[in-house]
Parts: sequence; structure tokens; C-alpha cells
Amino acid sequence: MKEKVLIVEGGYAEHRPGPVMPGFEGIIGKSHLLLNVFDNIIQVAPTDTSILILGESGTGKEMIAGCIHKLSLRKDQRFVKLNCAAIPPTLIESELFGHEKGAFTGAFDKRIGRFEQAAKGTIFLDEIGEMPLELQAKLLHVLQDKEVDRIGSKAPVKIDVRVIAATNRNLEKEVADGRFRLDLYYRLNVIPITLPPLRDRKEDIIDLAEYFIDRYNRKSGRKIAGLSDRAIKSMMAYHWPGNIRELEHMIERCVLLAKGPIIEDIPVNPKNDQGAGNPETQIKTIQENERDHIIAVLRKCNGKIWGPGAAAEILNLPPTTLRSKMKKLGIQKGY
Repeated sequence: MKEKVLIVEGGYAEHRPGPVMPGFEGIIGKSHLLLNVFDNIIQVAPTDTSILILGESGTGKEMIAGCIHKLSLRKDQRFVKLNCAAIPPTLIESELFGHEKGAFTGAFDKRIGRFEQAAKGTIFLDEIGEMPLELQAKLLHVLQDKEVDRIGSKAPVKIDVRVIAATNRNLEKEVADGRFRLDLYYRLNVIPITLPPLRDRKEDIIDLAEYFIDRYNRKSGRKIAGLSDRAIKSMMAYHWPGNIRELEHMIERCVLLAKGPIIEDIPVNPKNDQGAGNPETQIKTIQENERDHIIAVLRKCNGKIWGPGAAAEILNLPPTTLRSKMKKLGIQKGY
């Protein structure tokens, strides 16, 4: 696939002229990590299995969730979104599951919750790691029994909803620290999809910057033509801890403040870029740790999967299961 793709968190995106992979309209990028994400999505989107999108803040989790919905069999039904971090803990239960009239002080009318609103469609639970612990048990009940209990209701309501969740937290650590239920984690983490940070997609940075220049030229009436070599060098050396969202805001500022037709400088300081190139400051996801472990075992076995002393035996996995995991984790011949 040679077309440009752009992940823009927040739902607004456009694409430059040219062919676009169906279902991924509005996403720009050509890095192999992003294309691996597309491959995984194409494979799992048509199912009804729960999906957990992992990735740092600003990597475009909401837009990827929208792509999964568009490629699913539920594409003609509603796509309902809820940011678990944006709603006070006292209100999130009513938002999710609804309430009956008079269920509590201030409940003057019956309310249909987000799960019921998403009937036969998809619900996207963003920042699932922020959900209060006491509410996690009720969410688990919904996922297991496929029914919701409105606050104040005497009978549950059956639902048919596909669940996509996302988080920038390390849920395995949250479980270990007692802030996230292990059974809910396993229920959500049936199909994990990890979005790469921008620092690992260096080949996409200039394409993204050019897109944002065009976008903010149109919004502001400016006519910025591009970036200087110095600006490009600064961008490529920077760690981008805020990922695509940070890049967008930086380009918007530069377009508005540029004194000529070229953005001469990007006000970032790679020398003060905390965490850049320091693996100790980067917490790996569960999938990254699993991938590293499998690769280490394969190297120890000289790539041998089957037979005595082979990787499958060391990992205590059937060879077919190991091959399936390797495919899911993007482990190919030569590692």
C-alpha cells in the first residue's frame, strides 16, 4: 500500500488525493508498524469479539476504533463513544447503563444508557483504565451476560453490542496494583491491538507535518509552503512524547507565528527530551513483552519451532498455538 494515511485523534481527518485502503479513509502513514495494525484490524473487525486498543496518549485510538466499526458487520448501526475519564465517577454508571425515573435524587426522567444506545452496533469505551473499581464488576456482568441493569430497574435489559475499549495505561500493572480487575482485563483483552508511538514511525513525521500545514493554512488563511531543513532535522531528532496530537499542535502554532513562507524552526529541544532513547523510561505493553520473550526463545532454539527442545516445548505451547501467536505478534522468519 503506497497511499498516505493519517491518524488524527478526535475524529477529524482528511486524506490527500490517491487510492486509500477501504475502511481506513482518513489515516495517513506508510510505516510497517502501522501497516501491521491495518492487517490485524482487517482480520478481526468482521468478528464480534471484544478488542482492546493499547497505545500512548495521542496515537489515535479513537480513530482506529472507528475504523474497526466501519469494517465490521455492524457498520450500518450506531458507533457510540464514551470517555471514561471525562465523566465523574458518580455519573458514569448512569451514563453507561441508564436509570429509571425517580431512581435517585434528580432522576426526573428515564434515561437510556450508552450500551442500550449502541444496540446492534458498537460501543467504544475510551480510557477504560480510568473506570472506578466498583463499576468494573458491573461492566464485567454486562460483558458476560449481555444485559444491563438500569439504576432503579426491576428487570435487566438484554443487549447486543460489540465492545471496543482503549487505554494508555499498562493494565497489567494496574491489575497488579489492585486498580483493575483481572477478570475484566481478560474479558476485554481478547484481541489486543497496539498502536505505535510517533517516535517509532519516523518515516511518517514529515507527511503528517505537511498535512497539518495544509490544514491550518486553510483554517487561518496563511500560505506556508513547507519546512526548512533545520526544522525537519529538529522534528526527526525529537522524541514526541505527546505523539500525533503534540505534532498537530506544534504545527498549528508554527503556521500561525511564521514570519515568512517557510517554517524555519520547530521549537523543540531534543537535548531536553526526557525519555528519548532511554528504554528504562518506556513501559512496554504486555504484547511487546510477550513478543520479546518468544523471539528470545526462538533465537535460543535457532528458529526451531517443532520437536524436542524446540521453542514450542520450552514455551509449553502446542506448535500450532505458537505459530498463531507469532502471526498475531508480527514475528516473521528472521524475527
